[in-house]
Amino acid sequence: MKFTEFNLHQSILEAISYMGFENATPIQEFSIPVILENRDLIACAQTGTGKTAAFVLPVLNKLIDKRIRQ
Repeated sequence: MKFTEFNLHQSILEAISYMGFENATPIQEFSIPVILENRDLIACAQTGTGKTAAFVLPVLNKLIDKRIRQ
């Protein structure tokens, strides 16, 4: 799944693209939509599979949303 399919803010997508990432890992593909829907999540995966981005990207997206609404 491509990051563009998550409906993240353009600034986040630009940063992801700038770093050379195009496709999400399985943990990101599962986790990002769940977090964007404000649902709780417990997930585990091996080191280096993108768990941090799976958490941080939707949280950053929510912070941008909050800033835009203010």
